[in-house]
Amino acid sequence: MGGEHRKYDLTQPNTPLNPMSNKLKPAELEELPDESLIQLTLEGTTRAFDKLIKRHSRRLHVTLMQMLNSEADAYDIAQEAFLKAYRSLRYFNGNSAFYTWLYTIALNEARNFIRREGKRRKNNTSIDNDENGDPKEKSAELADTSRESDPLRGANVSDLKIRLKNALSQLSPEHREVVTLCDIEGMNYNEIAAILKVPMGTLRSRLHYAHRQLQGLLKNEL
Repeated sequence: MGGEHRKYDLTQPNTPLNPMSNKLKPAELEELPDESLIQLTLEGTTRAFDKLIKRHSRRLHVTLMQMLNSEADAYDIAQEAFLKAYRSLRYFNGNSAFYTWLYTIALNEARNFIRREGKRRKNNTSIDNDENGDPKEKSAELADTSRESDPLRGANVSDLKIRLKNALSQLSPEHREVVTLCDIEGMNYNEIAAILKVPMGTLRSRLHYAHRQLQGLLKNEL
């Protein structure tokens, strides 16, 4: 990855084609909600999935950039995520937003990429005990019940984006994930916990500890 980019290889789903769906004009497809575009895709209208790609690719790419600190790698992972989402679309049950489901796929791809490339940074503080409460994070579990402790709030991110990017790159992948989802993506705790598959207490303590690290890294800039 990070080298030659592949085009999306979208194979027609094994669902009977609805002849009326291909009569929709591009502007009409543009106005449809995700759920309708998904249904049309399952009926054989690949143009509908193209609209989903157009609608969500920018946001997904920017988010992956925060995690991988590489535009090329983020682009490739986003492509892999869209391809896997297309091939697995019949399994999407609608219990979450399409983007949440898509990001879950992308997150798994990003994690696998980091492992394969050996880019996982060592961190002095292990999070292996998150399930039982990391001793250094456990005391913070109740302290982060809102986003008032967010070190990014009130900061002029546009002026600090380079320093912020560098600070994020110094976090462990796990802490970078929660900051990206909460502070950059603006997802709520329930969505993040579902994506990361961690208990709410673990999420809050992990987020609080990540904020503390960022506060230290950005203290001279806030």
